[in-house]
Amino acid sequence: MLAALENGVKGGVWFSLMDKVIAPKNLSAAATRVERNRGAAGVDGQRVEHFSAERTAILAKLHEELRDGSYRPKAVRRVWVPKPGTTQLRALGIPTVRDRVVQGALRAVLEPIYERRFTAHSYGFRPGRGCKDALRRVDELLHEGYTHVVDADIQSYFDRIDHDLLMAEVRKEVADGSVLDLVRAFLQQRVMDGLEGWTPDEGSPQGAVISPLLSNIFLHPVDLVMREAGLEMVRYADDLVILCKSAAEAESALALLEAQMTARRLTLHPDKTRIVDTTQPGGFDFLGYHFELGRKTPRKKSLQKLRDRIRTVTPRNSGESLKCIVAVLNRTLRGWFEYFKHCTKRTFRGVDGFVRRRLRALLIRRQKRRGFGTGFAHRDWPNAYFAEHGLLFLADAHAHARHAR
Repeated sequence: MLAALENGVKGGVWFSLMDKVIAPKNLSAAATRVERNRGAAGVDGQRVEHFSAERTAILAKLHEELRDGSYRPKAVRRVWVPKPGTTQLRALGIPTVRDRVVQGALRAVLEPIYERRFTAHSYGFRPGRGCKDALRRVDELLHEGYTHVVDADIQSYFDRIDHDLLMAEVRKEVADGSVLDLVRAFLQQRVMDGLEGWTPDEGSPQGAVISPLLSNIFLHPVDLVMREAGLEMVRYADDLVILCKSAAEAESALALLEAQMTARRLTLHPDKTRIVDTTQPGGFDFLGYHFELGRKTPRKKSLQKLRDRIRTVTPRNSGESLKCIVAVLNRTLRGWFEYFKHCTKRTFRGVDGFVRRRLRALLIRRQKRRGFGTGFAHRDWPNAYFAEHGLLFLADAHAHARHAR
């Protein structure tokens, strides 16, 4: 994509980008990504399958509207979803399917432009980078003697992104007025929460296709300052840590970070931002892991989320066959293990035990055996029984993974 854009550069700034955004091939590719990702309907009630049935006509209409400047994004539908491992809720903004297609087409053009600028400190929502890369970097730095960690939490980040500051950052690379207007239009999409609606003057809704890229653009100046200061920051979207070799360096890094947050009109959460001495008990959480005294374990919220999912799959009044339940469990367990496989074996033994207890309780209820003790349950349904039914044992998977290294 970047090579195709090169003739639109003048003085280091990109002109004439809208024709690339609305190119039929680009819109079609964006539509395919939206169809693949599925997702809920927006305020217009149109689901992905309805869009797919009329895809050709809708894409042609979007092309014309974007070309003649009549395109206007519809409101974003706000929904509230539980935060993993807590009773708190967080807001997601769901654009309509057609708006998701346009955002995807816009992102496909803008992303390679800004990728050239982004620093190695940033790992979130970037091509070829991800959580595992960020975690690997944290591991490397801890082993290299970076013992003091600034564990930072940006308060309500996605809701507090300043539109004017963001647009100023976007304009450093893009001068196409139509594209700038389109970015601004998505930032100012009306939000509908039930019957209540408003137009936001700050923030970028989580759930929008374009939001991850815009969030990285907004924090790019912070990445640059940290790099120029020689600090080892690891940032995944709004989740970041700065690893230092002394308490004094960590104090200085935190002061610099606070100044940068103020410059971006953001705030560090006073109760969740701290300096951690990794040579002492306590540790810190990052991207689902808990780091403490040289060990990595899933953080409590990560384990709680898994247990909640296992409980959902194994209700005691389930009418599903054991074979079906095990198949669903295995999909959940494999995905979780793939992310947390570098933890200690003790972690996986604990999960295995919890899964088998849930299954035994289900079988006891199914056979209506009241007062049936744990010893009898183990006798009638030993671990080997579940192995014969294909249940994935994470402790065994961990041992095999270590042996294969």
